[in-house]
Amino acid sequence: MPHLRAMAKRYGPISLVHFDSHGDTWDSYFGKKYTHGTMFRRAVEEGVVDPTRSIQLGMRGSLYSPDDIGDAKELGYQVITTSELKEMTIPSIKELIHQRVGDHPVFVSFDIDFLDPAFAPGTGTPEIGGFSTYEAQQLVRTLKGLQVKGFDFVEVLPDRDVTKTTSLAAANICYEFISLIAVNKKLKEEQMKAVEAETL
Repeated sequence: MPHLRAMAKRYGPISLVHFDSHGDTWDSYFGKKYTHGTMFRRAVEEGVVDPTRSIQLGMRGSLYSPDDIGDAKELGYQVITTSELKEMTIPSIKELIHQRVGDHPVFVSFDIDFLDPAFAPGTGTPEIGGFSTYEAQQLVRTLKGLQVKGFDFVEVLPDRDVTKTTSLAAANICYEFISLIAVNKKLKEEQMKAVEAETL
């Protein structure tokens, strides 16, 4: 929430691209309104995220409530489950995300349990049937060209993974995000130079 509030203060209500197996849009979690499972509802209520320009990808597994996915959709998020995502091609996923977000400023949130526990067992709420590290790399790369202004990578618990596989996956996907921001900056500079050349 602090990241989202800070970005909204600068850019206005932002777009969210959310990779996770859980929507984190509950109204309360174990009686608490502000938790790691409620922030994307609070973000809409506070007006810091524009859900009509936001998308959640990878929802699956056991649910806290039978209405989890329906609640997220009612808030205005576009929700793509793991089953739906795995039936799509990378180019079609890229088109879907870009159409949804457009040229709006974006915050990307990546929960490690988006990955299958075979690739990332070190987390608090692992869900089977997830994605490989290769698939995650390809999906992050679909964000090329978006106005990514910030990102987070959450729920990595190294003490639950003696193999360090989870930490390795997290570090490399974070590298993908940092590279993505650099590439997008370069693309923007090239576009500005092209516009300047046309006006000369």
